[in-house]
Amino acid sequence: MMTGDFPLDVFQTLRTPFYYYDLQLLNQTLQEIHATKGDFEVHYALKANSNLRILETIAKSGFGADCVSGGEIQIALKTGFAPEKIVYAGVGKTDWEIELALNENIFCFNVESIPELHVIDELAGKLRKHARVCLRLNPNVDAQTHHYITTGLNENKFGINLSELHHVLNVLKTLSNVELIGLHFHIGSQILDMNVFENLAKRINEIQNSFSMLNEVNSQFSILNCGGGLGINYEHPNHIPIADFKMYFETFRKHLEIRKNQKVHFELGRSVVGPCGSLITRVLYVKKGSQKQFAIVDAGMSDLLRPALYSANHRIENLTSHEPEEIYDVVGPICESADVFSTEYQMNQAQRNDMIALRSAGAYGEVMASTYNQRELPKAIFSH
Repeated sequence: MMTGDFPLDVFQTLRTPFYYYDLQLLNQTLQEIHATKGDFEVHYALKANSNLRILETIAKSGFGADCVSGGEIQIALKTGFAPEKIVYAGVGKTDWEIELALNENIFCFNVESIPELHVIDELAGKLRKHARVCLRLNPNVDAQTHHYITTGLNENKFGINLSELHHVLNVLKTLSNVELIGLHFHIGSQILDMNVFENLAKRINEIQNSFSMLNEVNSQFSILNCGGGLGINYEHPNHIPIADFKMYFETFRKHLEIRKNQKVHFELGRSVVGPCGSLITRVLYVKKGSQKQFAIVDAGMSDLLRPALYSANHRIENLTSHEPEEIYDVVGPICESADVFSTEYQMNQAQRNDMIALRSAGAYGEVMASTYNQRELPKAIFSH
């Protein structure tokens, strides 16, 4: 989506800030995943973006859903995802969420602790249900990304440490309402270095090969779920609008030792929806100080939290101006010093009412928005 593709005439009539989604790019992305995934199964991670129209588009393409709450399960079902393609993860599943998943007969739970296994077994027994589970193992693989979005190290709250695996398998033998069908891994997010995924694949091979007991129950391990984490190019969304799915899937095909009758699953989120969304905002004031020049816009950290939370960088484009570039701190109106989208950012000279696009905001943008400072939630509009 080049800068000129934004419908500025439409934007000028709308109240800012709002999210703009390029559905053509989203569909092209879905087509690219289908073209490169082969016989791998893909579940879309709803936590990245749960806008109803976005979900309906992805569900129609045939993908499954990766959910991390009961609410996400409900909205996945509402927007057309098949229950037999829904996986449910999360370290803190509540009883009502587990019961919801059991009653809806979802595909499986990604289980993260022994206590969780006991609770799922107990609730399944009460409901006379049979719960399929994958064990989320912590492979202790460094995703080499921001520490807030690293999930695969021993220090993280996620997953079962490998030292516990023998005990977990023994516990499973005592549970009559739980069926172990596979292993699950997820090491982090916004990973661009394919060597990280290669290391994960090799670590999965080691885990499968290291435990002789896995050979005894090998037929149960019909699923290897490698999670997600594939990153996108935030710096050049116009030139690299689609993530490198081909290289991503080829890395696992080359390095993952897939056993007989095993199916490999993935849970992609950011890479599916990130590039198709932009946060559109308007310049309120240009404030020139002794050391800084600020472009104060009407969007804030309540609309796009990632820069404040992760120090994340988004490409910022002045859609209105063709004047020479100047350097700005692009900031929002919220009463927090963290309400900054970028510092020392170079963009076309700004003036009041210029339309600004914060690019690649389709993931963890609208879905993380809040009403802090009693601000309205941003609305969403879509390309035709």
